[in-house]
Amino acid sequence: MKASRTDELYDEVRRLSANERLRLVEKIIRELAADGESPEERPDWSALAGAAPDLLQGEDAQEWVNRSRRTADQDRRTGRGEAP
Repeated sequence: MKASRTDELYDEVRRLSANERLRLVEKIIRELAADGESPEERPDWSALAGAAPDLLQGEDAQEWVNRSRRTADQDRRTGRGEAP
């Protein structure tokens, strides 16, 4: 039985060092994750780092999320916050 192209490629990949294989996997994953977008079209989220340093005014982010959810749940129960 003749080996498939995938099997042939995998045999080649197995000859690479562990580091090279990890880099190859990373490249494949990034390409698949891009879903057809070029890197220039994808947002650079790291550019937002520090953009709003006082947004939570020292409040823990998880506590803010918990409080926001409690408030939204209360608003739904009391009928406040619904769209007109």
